Amino acid sequence: MRRIAFMNQKGGVGKTTTCVNLGAALARRGLRVLLLDLDPQANLTVHLDVRPDSLDRSVYDVLCGRASLADVVRPTSTLGMDVVPSSLDLAGAEMELVSAVGREQILKDALARLEAASSAGDGTAPGPWDFLLLDCPPSLGLLTVNALTAVREVIVPLQAEFFALQGMARLRDVIALVEGRLNPGLAILGILPSMVDSRTTLSREVLAEIRTYFGAAVFGTAIRRNVKLSEASSHGRTVFEYAPGSNGAADYAALAEEVLRRGALARAPAG
Repeated sequence: MRRIAFMNQKGGVGKTTTCVNLGAALARRGLRVLLLDLDPQANLTVHLDVRPDSLDRSVYDVLCGRASLADVVRPTSTLGMDVVPSSLDLAGAEMELVSAVGREQILKDALARLEAASSAGDGTAPGPWDFLLLDCPPSLGLLTVNALTAVREVIVPLQAEFFALQGMARLRDVIALVEGRLNPGLAILGILPSMVDSRTTLSREVLAEIRTYFGAAVFGTAIRRNVKLSEASSHGRTVFEYAPGSNGAADYAALAEEVLRRGALARAPAG
């Protein structure tokens, strides 16, 4: 299972929207996808038409040792895509886990148990999946460290607006620190320009700056600003369900293809 985290300490950059709609795009290609909401705001959970206050258990209970991931996984309206929902209780998790032994690896260990149960094939656990897509909180705290310890790849959405690059040095430092101490091989899969409006000079200039600064790390796909993406979220649907002919759907379909291609290149033997 390929494990990808979506990370940016800034809010409002399209992180959750990308996690949901990239997952849907991959599922439309016949791949099985597990989304995991690690954000106490539970935006991904709400985006998938799940009410956090209606949940008996969420990822919070997994991190606190009161449930397994298999107990919490639930299907979505997209065939082949499941979700581990979040709840507002997760806001207190960092304080509760601060003294826990191995606190940085709690999620990694829970995922290992889920994969082992899924691969048993006896029907007692959900899965298996081809992709895990993990929505990080907009911070660089313990929850994000848990996410980075549990995955192998990171996608960083960057909004094509002024101050887009602000904070990127700190974000890259955190990824490098986790890679060096907790998760050898962790790497940025790509920088994703989001909310791009090519009609404005500022957006075009920022996009050019992002591509100049990060070079080949930037995805060829850029997510255009598209009202259908916001509308889909407000209706608890993916963009493919809500507006399959929209620019948003086209952009996320293209991103899925690029993610698959970059993954294949990373696994190709040298020489």
